[in-house]
Amino acid sequence: MVSTYKWTQMYNIYAIYKNIHRNMCMSIGGHILFFAYLCILIVLQPTCVPGSVFPVPVFASIFPWLLLCVWVSLCLLGGPCPWREGPPHPGGPPLRPFPSSHLQRPHNESRLLQLLAKILPCVTLPVVLRWSITQVLDVTEQLDAGVRYLDLRIAHMLEGAQRNLHFVHMLYTTALVEDTLTEISGWLENHPREVVVLACRDFEGMTEDLHEYLVACIKNIFGDMLCPRGEMPTLRQLWSRGQQVILSYEDEASVSRHAELWPGIPYWWGNKVKPQDLVCYLERMKSCGRPGGLFVAGINLTENLEYVLGHLAGSLERMTLPSLPYLDAWVRAQCPGSGVRCTNIIAGDFIGADTFVSDVIRLNEKLFRG
Repeated sequence: MVSTYKWTQMYNIYAIYKNIHRNMCMSIGGHILFFAYLCILIVLQPTCVPGSVFPVPVFASIFPWLLLCVWVSLCLLGGPCPWREGPPHPGGPPLRPFPSSHLQRPHNESRLLQLLAKILPCVTLPVVLRWSITQVLDVTEQLDAGVRYLDLRIAHMLEGAQRNLHFVHMLYTTALVEDTLTEISGWLENHPREVVVLACRDFEGMTEDLHEYLVACIKNIFGDMLCPRGEMPTLRQLWSRGQQVILSYEDEASVSRHAELWPGIPYWWGNKVKPQDLVCYLERMKSCGRPGGLFVAGINLTENLEYVLGHLAGSLERMTLPSLPYLDAWVRAQCPGSGVRCTNIIAGDFIGADTFVSDVIRLNEKLFRG
């Protein structure tokens, strides 16, 4: 079982505005006064550069322009301003598509980067988007390519419809979770001898009622395809029962109420920029012994704020692709099975860009030989 599920994502512009506006509530008069203040700062700006009578750090010369960016961003995002009042979409927040990614790198994104995206979206969003794209294939294409582990980060947007659940990885998807699960179910119906592992996690903004709604959707969509929780079955056993889905759910209360749900699957996430450091982390985890049951070894490189600031024109793809041969070599050296140092599920970014899927599939030959 292999790989990772990443997805086309979106940024909810109106939701960002609402989040900012709660902390920076400004009336029309406040906007006018703020704009006047910025104009004064910009007019006086020449006296605030090195070489002037009162030299100060260069930051002082650009600070007024940064404040102006904040003001313009607030206005353009739909806040009350001299030429726009009230939300532009009273029926609900619009979703604007952006190409993106993997719902499924289980890491905590830089809090500072998220804050900057909220305060200075016109400056930060292009950077955030480039570093959020971790996959170029859609769900069906990934399944066709050999992906059998789908890591689903699920969220309920604060400004979204009551029952609409989306995927999230810094950015929200246009696709609803229910529609995507239906697409997966349709693919499985056309491939009755294939089995997938679905890992539902994160659950940003989810209440107990929403968990129950999601579980009901899962049961309705997959029905008898779901393998009930218990001893890990063999592939032959799943075939004989007509079961094709093992669904892990990272909410203990929901798992305790529903026999169709399995506990969350441990994920070895290295949080490393350099592939050498990531491999060292994975080898260290292997030396500690494998977890019981399913677990994931992630060969996902992870940007940090320092790296992003040093590569503002870069992207996660540009950081990852040159390292794939090194990471694939590590994959080919692994041994599947129940041994202490054996691997189980392996997840990676940019499926289809290299030989990752075929390398993992070929690991099964070691089981046949052994």
